[in-house]
Amino acid sequence: ILQISYDHFYVLYCKFWELDHDHDFMINKEEFSAYSNYALTSRVVDRIFDQAPRRFLCERRGMMSYRDFIWFCVAEEDKTSPTALEYWFRIMDIDNDGLLSAYELEYLYSEQLTRMENLAAEIVTFDDILCQMLDMVKPVDITAIYISDLKRCKQADVFINTFTNLNKFLSFETRDPFLVYQ
Repeated sequence: ILQISYDHFYVLYCKFWELDHDHDFMINKEEFSAYSNYALTSRVVDRIFDQAPRRFLCERRGMMSYRDFIWFCVAEEDKTSPTALEYWFRIMDIDNDGLLSAYELEYLYSEQLTRMENLAAEIVTFDDILCQMLDMVKPVDITAIYISDLKRCKQADVFINTFTNLNKFLSFETRDPFLVYQ
C-alpha cells in the first residue's frame, strides 16, 4: 500500500487536475504527455500507456486514473527506490527480455537527441552517452545492463533520466560541477 502525506496528495492532485482537461479524473496519453512541460519522451509515454511498468487501475482502456498517476509520480520523483527502479527498468526494457541492450538505449536516446537538437542544446552523441553510462553503472556484463546493476548503482536516477526525461537530463548535464563538491 502506497502512503503519502496530505501535502504530497495535494501537490499531486493539483498536477493531475492541470493535466485532466475535462476533469473526469482520468487522463489520456495526450494529456499525460504534457507532464512537467513535456519532459518525457513519446516513447516513454507510449510504454507507460502500454502498461509496461505497471497495470493501470483505471478500467477505461487508454486512460490513466489519479491512483495510476500517483504511482507514476512516486516512481518519477524517487528513482532510487527498488520499486521505482523496477518501474523504470520495465519501461526501458523494450523487448521485455530482462536486460537493457545498447539497441534499446540507443532507441530511447535517439528521441532525446532529436529533442536536444530542436532546442539547440549542446548535443552529446550516443556513443559518448553509452560510454559514460557504462562507466557509471559498471554492469557485470558490459553487453547488457540488468536491474541488479541499477540497484547497485549510486546514480541510477541519472542513468534513467538520460533516456527518459529531457528536463532532468539537461539539468544534470548543465550543472556546475564545482557546486557539487561544496
